[in-house]
Amino acid sequence: MNLLVQAASSDDGSFQGPSINEFFPPTLFTIGGLEFNRIIVVRIIATIALILIFWLGTRRMRLIPGRFQSVVEMGLDFVRVNIAEDLLGKKDGRRFLPLLTTIFFMVLFFNLTGIIPFLNIAGTSVIAVPMLLAIVAYGAFIYAGVKKSPANFFKNALFPPGVPWPLYIIVTPIEFVSTFILRPITLTLRLLMNMVVGHLLLVLFFTATTFFFFNAGGFWSLFGIGTFAFGFVFTLFEILVAVLQAYVFALLTAVYIQLAVAEEH
Repeated sequence: MNLLVQAASSDDGSFQGPSINEFFPPTLFTIGGLEFNRIIVVRIIATIALILIFWLGTRRMRLIPGRFQSVVEMGLDFVRVNIAEDLLGKKDGRRFLPLLTTIFFMVLFFNLTGIIPFLNIAGTSVIAVPMLLAIVAYGAFIYAGVKKSPANFFKNALFPPGVPWPLYIIVTPIEFVSTFILRPITLTLRLLMNMVVGHLLLVLFFTATTFFFFNAGGFWSLFGIGTFAFGFVFTLFEILVAVLQAYVFALLTAVYIQLAVAEEH
């Protein structure tokens, strides 16, 4: 509790809000020359939890599944039916299902660490993971397009059919920037910014609560009740955001792949 009080107030007793420095934590330990900070440890924990849950849920598959197997199967079916097959059809959906499943559950578990006590920061709140996933999604988009139509993929992407040829002077640069540059950037920033803002708001609410209760005291404690209520409600909202961002990231990956394998390519 003393740490929370110190985090909520500065040396002169005034309120100390959240800082962007929280996303650049100090090194906790080093193994073989590799430095591990708080966020890396959180990512490792989330990865172990993800692997463990799927291992426990699928190691003894039964025709009549138990509760745990049912939950795992529901998650897998959600990605298969609502993302892969809905957008790509059964054939292409089956091809890219492992990728879409991995992206969805990796983003979901890394996002949820932001509201888990003692972890309290999303593994996707630093740019490395969102950027890596965006590069993988972008690579799948390029691969799908080239595999579908090696000769025409880039041509049709940069020179859309049916456009009068003089307009290609304007259209082609726009298509190049929007298709091959902005897509991975927007994928990265959409996930990253949502997790950064969510973390900062949660820290703001709960450090304010600590400040009002343990530092300001008196009448100001009433404000602590309000900030705690906002923090609790926003925690529930952050769970929704974590799930939604995982869904959106996997969905947009499937959309890009679908565009790449469309008949005009």
